[in-house]
Amino acid sequence: MWLVVGLGNPGPEYEGNRHNLGWMIADEIHLRARGGTWRRKLGADLAEAMIGNERVLLCKPMEYMNVSGQAVARAAMFWRVPVDHVAVVHDDLDLPFGRLRLGTGGGHGGHNGLRSMISDLGSPDFSRVRVGVGRPAQGRDSADWVLSNFNAAERKGLPSVIAEAAEATENIVSQGLSAAMNKFNTKKTENT
Repeated sequence: MWLVVGLGNPGPEYEGNRHNLGWMIADEIHLRARGGTWRRKLGADLAEAMIGNERVLLCKPMEYMNVSGQAVARAAMFWRVPVDHVAVVHDDLDLPFGRLRLGTGGGHGGHNGLRSMISDLGSPDFSRVRVGVGRPAQGRDSADWVLSNFNAAERKGLPSVIAEAAEATENIVSQGLSAAMNKFNTKKTENT
């Protein structure tokens, strides 16, 4: 079984925020995989789905970003999912809007959700789908930037970004991280 985590913050006031991009992508994967009903358990909204021949538990932590790893760790422990079968989808300030970067391990890069996951899972060695939201203008606070909504131009491109990130995550589960990295980490650089 795989545990696929979309990071975000609970509450309607955060719904369209850049920081909730992981939740948006988890919802898209759920839709594409025709997942089961979302249910609240262990501090997260959870739904089962199949991606290819792989059983997947989709997870949207319902705790704030800085403690979201607690719900992920509880779900991983309850379903006995090893850290190498955990994939997390999240926003990333260090990538331009819409750019994907897949990988595993490493630090948190200042992302509080990743910091919490690394701490609570006890390892950084989970798969990551980093989805670029770009950096704020000089002088604007990064925290305010990720907690703001996408602008009009970004909202126009958002459906294709979400679809590509969902496909990349599905590829990690069905084809393995290396194959997914070969496909998606080079995709944008060839076109730009």
